[in-house]
Amino acid sequence: MHGFVIDDAALKYGEKLFRQECRFVAGADNAGALPPDELPEIAFAGRSNVGKSSLINALTGRKGLARASNTPGRTQQINFFDLGGTLRLVDLPGYGYAIASKTKIEKWNNFIRAYLRGRRSLKRVCVLIDARRGIMAVDQDTMETLSHAGVPYVVVFTKADKATPDELASLQKRIEDELRVTPGAYHKTYATSSADKKGIAELRAILAGL
Repeated sequence: MHGFVIDDAALKYGEKLFRQECRFVAGADNAGALPPDELPEIAFAGRSNVGKSSLINALTGRKGLARASNTPGRTQQINFFDLGGTLRLVDLPGYGYAIASKTKIEKWNNFIRAYLRGRRSLKRVCVLIDARRGIMAVDQDTMETLSHAGVPYVVVFTKADKATPDELASLQKRIEDELRVTPGAYHKTYATSSADKKGIAELRAILAGL
């Protein structure tokens, strides 16, 4: 993926892949509820309200596939979506905020960490970062978990339409410099916006190229 070239063929293949039927197949809040470890999985992780559900909807071209909530911390399970019987898209609960007791939050966190560390079919994780805020401590914790687990991940900026081009370029350069010495991380970052579809076709191509 470091040397992946986004050309017309890659863009067309990415669009074809993500235009396949995509359907919800399972929601899991404990290890026993996880679907069979069969298809390759690409997971989406990020702070609550970073735009995970909106990005999944934009990638698949389906407005109501993944349910976005105006209330941070509302998603309390790992949601699995089957994409044309080819791969699964995995919507992880947002971190950094939740309407629950500390005990329940710790239980969720332990379950998510166990999924990230032990899921054989998990091939890549997109770590979503709000382009207006950059990487925060909780994002760093997730990235360290992935590095220790040996799970490759890519940093994807969301809400890029709300940052100026100069701000975005500066942020991407700074983070990419840090990622070059980070185990498991792809060196290039990708900027997207579910609102104006910036970067969506390119991200499809990148994920399809995996």
